[in-house]
Amino acid sequence: QVQLVESGGGLVQAGGSLRLSCAASGRTFSTYAMGWFRQAPGKEREFVAAITRSGVNTYYGDSVKGRFTISRDNAKNTVYLQMNSLNSEDTAVYYCAADRADWDLRNAAEYDYWGQGTQVTVSS
Repeated sequence: QVQLVESGGGLVQAGGSLRLSCAASGRTFSTYAMGWFRQAPGKEREFVAAITRSGVNTYYGDSVKGRFTISRDNAKNTVYLQMNSLNSEDTAVYYCAADRADWDLRNAAEYDYWGQGTQVTVSS
């Protein structure tokens, strides 16, 4: 069992930055690939970014590529999402998720554990 707790969300002006964190419980964090997804009101959950167990490979959704950066610190059991150049379309609840497998990381159905989410609101 892995418990995930997101933090770092909030209200930011367009063009600003935020860094989300997701802290995982347990001693097996390094055996999970990690992902970030988001869901805006009335929209489906959207893939944002993912990182493999080792941190060597990262993947991004088209809408955030070049603006967001995912990273992880296996010693701290934490995954991060640095978000720059935010715009109103980035407003959503952001969720982190853990996946025992290290492939098909864009697919939300592949993930085994989810956090409760953190709200990000970008004002224009």
